[in-house]
Amino acid sequence: MAIASGASGASDVNCLEFKLPDLGEGLTEAEIVRWLVEIGDVVAVDQPVVEVETAKALVEVPCPYAGMVTARFGEEGAELPVGSPLLTVTVGPEVGADTGRSASGASGVSGTGAAGAGAGDSAGASGADDDSSGNVLVGYGTGGAVVARRRRVRVTGGTRTGPVPQPALRAGPVPVISPLVRRLAREHGVDLRELAGSGPDGLILRSDVEQAIRTPAADGTGRAAPVDAGRASEPVTAVAAPISATATATATAAAAGSRVPLRGMRGAVAEKLARSRREIPDATCWVDADATALMAARAAMNAAAGPAVPKISVLALLARVCTAALARFPELNSTVDMEAREIVRLPSVHLGFAAQTERGLVVPVVREADGRTTESLNEEFIRLTEAARSGALTPAELTGGTFTLNNYGVFGVDGSTPIINHPEAAMLGVGRIVPKPWVHEGELAVRQVVQLSLTFDHRVCDGGTAGGFLRYVADCVEQPAVLLRGV
Repeated sequence: MAIASGASGASDVNCLEFKLPDLGEGLTEAEIVRWLVEIGDVVAVDQPVVEVETAKALVEVPCPYAGMVTARFGEEGAELPVGSPLLTVTVGPEVGADTGRSASGASGVSGTGAAGAGAGDSAGASGADDDSSGNVLVGYGTGGAVVARRRRVRVTGGTRTGPVPQPALRAGPVPVISPLVRRLAREHGVDLRELAGSGPDGLILRSDVEQAIRTPAADGTGRAAPVDAGRASEPVTAVAAPISATATATATAAAAGSRVPLRGMRGAVAEKLARSRREIPDATCWVDADATALMAARAAMNAAAGPAVPKISVLALLARVCTAALARFPELNSTVDMEAREIVRLPSVHLGFAAQTERGLVVPVVREADGRTTESLNEEFIRLTEAARSGALTPAELTGGTFTLNNYGVFGVDGSTPIINHPEAAMLGVGRIVPKPWVHEGELAVRQVVQLSLTFDHRVCDGGTAGGFLRYVADCVEQPAVLLRGV
């Protein structure tokens, strides 16, 4: 913990270390996008202190403690594993007065944390259960936080004063949470067993491996030397040192051009698409459809609703068509359990739709889409699209889909072979709707034509089922009244 002592005679304070919490959905790391507080700022309980990007979404992380920020760990753009130090907060009578509460109440600690401080400190822990954070983070309950008793911390110009405690080396294997850290070590020939992790309980961090890469081995064997155990636990106050010239030259020689790390949301998308190609034997069928009647029906619906009502989108109409088609062909609303060698038919349609944002492709999910009207689907599409563009989607809104609708026609293309969103069984791709020559009622005419593509998991059905699904969708596009048969 990055804590130091102040001048003698200063009153005791509690120094609390806030670690990056488990953000759910099995996520093991997050990238710091933007710090919302500076060193020396006074924060309140549940105040957002940092904005991080996970493989799922952009998240503001609230601090469960109240007090003064005395250290931050990680620059913007750095990746931190779950459980590594994020910042430290100093809580004391003076700080408590600034935040409108006592030091004990601001700290959000219970009697469990105070017990270790001895009877003489019991007064400083009273009332903690009443004022502790109600915003429960995984690993940070509303009580029971462990505190460390230290002297007052003096913050001068954003840096600390005083010694930094050195964590002891662990006996046996040292844990590594982040797959990124393991890959970085493997690519540079760093033996993780030789490193002393600077994270909590000996956890090896990315900064440990980078330091080992920068430090040549003293014995001439070419292996990276162990890192100083206390170095990487220092709070970052400047841009991290660049990788050595040797490592840079090696990377340049290996491949010309710039390199873009596959991490965060982009990395998660890459892994999911690669997994889909590895595990799913997919096939694609497509058909051209005359969408003139569908576009006319949409125009009539919007004209009848009036200008104050949100316009029904083509995506909402196609989503309504998809839910009707999945009711007829439930094989495509399923997933495959290879361990049990079973096809799992899913009871509800949770419809995902591809949305392009500044941070890359995301697939928000409309829950219980099969029970929604066209108007309800349209409202949910609008809400989720706005949240996607602002980076406000929650992990729950990005997971759990059972079927995906991909309208790549907005990019001005006619067709594609969509990659299935693992572990789903199918995806419907929709091209642009454009005027084309078409034989209509025995005569050549200019009609609004769209290409529909269905990529499906060949394990859940054969081509007859997939063709039947796609043909039904095309029939509804060409004659929207077909939907009325199932109403």
